[in-house]
Amino acid sequence: MVEIGADGRTWLLSGPTSSYGLRLGDEDELVHLHWGPRIELADAEALAAGPGPEYWAFEATLDGHEEYPVEGGPRFVRPALSVRTPERRGTEWRFEGYETDGADPEGGAGGGELRLRFSDSGLGITLHYRMRAGADVVERWVTLANEGPVLEVLRADSATWTLPRRDGWRLSQLHGRWAAESRLVRSELTYGEKIIGSRRGHTGHQHLPWVALDADGTATEELGEVYGCALAWSGTWRIAVAQLPDARVQITGGAGYDDSGLLRLEPGESFVTPVFAGLWSDGGFGGASRAWHAYQRAYVIPDADQDRPVLYNSWEATEFDISEEQQRALARRAAETGVELFVVDDGWFGARTSDRAGLGDWTPNPDRFPGGLEPLGDYVHGLGMRFGIWVEPEMVNPDSELYRAHPDWVQFQPGRKRTELRNQLVLNLAREEVQEYLWEQLDALLSSAPIDYVKWDFNRSFTDAGWPGEAYPQRLWVDHVHALYGLLDRLRAAHPTVAFESCSGGGGRIDLGIMARTDQVWTSDNTDPLDRLAIQHGFSQVHPARAMAAWVTDSPNTQLNGRVSSLRFRFVSAMAGVLGVGGDLTRWGEEELAEARSWVELYKEIRPVVQRGDLYRLRAPEGGLSAVQYVRDGEVVVLAWLQAQHYGEPAAPVRLRGLDPSASYECLETGEIHRGAVLLHHGVRTGLRGDLDAAVIRLRRR
Repeated sequence: MVEIGADGRTWLLSGPTSSYGLRLGDEDELVHLHWGPRIELADAEALAAGPGPEYWAFEATLDGHEEYPVEGGPRFVRPALSVRTPERRGTEWRFEGYETDGADPEGGAGGGELRLRFSDSGLGITLHYRMRAGADVVERWVTLANEGPVLEVLRADSATWTLPRRDGWRLSQLHGRWAAESRLVRSELTYGEKIIGSRRGHTGHQHLPWVALDADGTATEELGEVYGCALAWSGTWRIAVAQLPDARVQITGGAGYDDSGLLRLEPGESFVTPVFAGLWSDGGFGGASRAWHAYQRAYVIPDADQDRPVLYNSWEATEFDISEEQQRALARRAAETGVELFVVDDGWFGARTSDRAGLGDWTPNPDRFPGGLEPLGDYVHGLGMRFGIWVEPEMVNPDSELYRAHPDWVQFQPGRKRTELRNQLVLNLAREEVQEYLWEQLDALLSSAPIDYVKWDFNRSFTDAGWPGEAYPQRLWVDHVHALYGLLDRLRAAHPTVAFESCSGGGGRIDLGIMARTDQVWTSDNTDPLDRLAIQHGFSQVHPARAMAAWVTDSPNTQLNGRVSSLRFRFVSAMAGVLGVGGDLTRWGEEELAEARSWVELYKEIRPVVQRGDLYRLRAPEGGLSAVQYVRDGEVVVLAWLQAQHYGEPAAPVRLRGLDPSASYECLETGEIHRGAVLLHHGVRTGLRGDLDAAVIRLRRR
């Protein structure tokens, strides 16, 4: 809902529990009024009528108060917008007007968008604000439209968020590396700037584009105010969190890592920044997470009301040494365990017998698949499963037919060595001929066989991001991402029954932008079930279980650490998201296969609750006992893990959340009846013991 003040210069956006207010001053300065609990328009107008910012010598009056600080004039904060022409640099904008969609003077609950238009010497600047129906997430982005001379955009952030005055703030972020992504860390925010981001051309394993702040570090999992921001961009990005000299805090973020040049706008051209979304919650970190999850299921993730199938992926079983008959044998075992989607990973195409060749040649290897992929796809369908494949379209091996034909299609700097990582180079998707080639190859591939699923990988970062012959080669950093989005959108439109998974060596490309175009994401190449608990805990801070792919693989863990764990522990760990199996099923004994079948059957029963329910993190995976809970329509699922038992002490009961204290709940495993109040205040016993034990507890409201 959007409400407008009587003078047309105060605006208030409101969701179910929160509001966002801003005001245009007499000098066309756009100042922030409110972000927090829901207020009335009269409250926003009272804030606007209050005293203005205090002035301190050597400081700018508007610093820390502006909605979208531009470069130029008496400003010293980090500018969200920095542009230059051959004659000058900076912006002196004037207000042109506003437009709204979904304005509701009667105070209804519908969503709404506010657009504020400014201009400066032919450059049109539109600030967009939107709150979707039933959600408290504020989506913000900016449109630049150039009707003046040629303009270089050095920086165009999507938004600057202003937090209220508090005595102090604690910053939460998700950091990591390959095989150790999405690990949560919290620290006191001090004066100056804290910058996270990626200069690698993709979202990166090192940081997810999300931050959260709670005042004075007092928020808990279920109590306290939490402000969060998440960026919908799958390329190079930056988020800066600044505590200013007067203790105010602002968060600025958008595409691009530095200010060396984002793009050039010719007369008549425009640019739309990615969405930078913000959320306020008074329900602690758990309440904020559930709000993020609900928003993504409703407005970001395609077909999120449909449960994702249990998949099998052949990579860890076969790596590059594959054949059609071998895949058929794995498919038979997978079908026997109840798997619903069989995925052939790397090695099915071109001369791909190792990671040294074949990328770019997206036709089946004739020695391994003499009849193409159609016979295997038909066989998998005959077993009652869907059929999927792995691709890495944005990459090319120097040892490939594509590279030999078009060596100029890769990113490179003239006169410099073409750096290879994982024996591959990055295709320049900004080039239209590369986009068209990939469209033709992938469209033909998806039309050639009964393919239901594509795992889309991205296994190296940008290094030599050059574009010889292009007048403004920096544009490839942005245009590559737009081309990726366009290609995915085009393929989804042409093949609407095909699902897509985003992968980048695990969790190297996870953000709201890619999640709007894929059905799930590969969380990490680390499939060790114990390590995965911390990775999944961090992932859940912002993204829902419905999108989080997790596999059960072999023990000992051959990919990473050699850890030995039970099939029970491996399955319950992976059942916290979208369940997959990735072990070599041809080596599993009959007892293991029978146990796996029972776990898959159980997961299918709890899947609607896990993938679409409200998530409660009951105990963090910090050693000892950890647990998560899902609640949906009176159904309750608890997954619990015990890392190690000490001194023979039994695991403590796990206190549940999100239940009706006056209701009764039946345990589906034991038939016991529990009172909601008892489960909330005294908990439920898990029965866990020893090392690396796990349990699934199902409850149903009576």
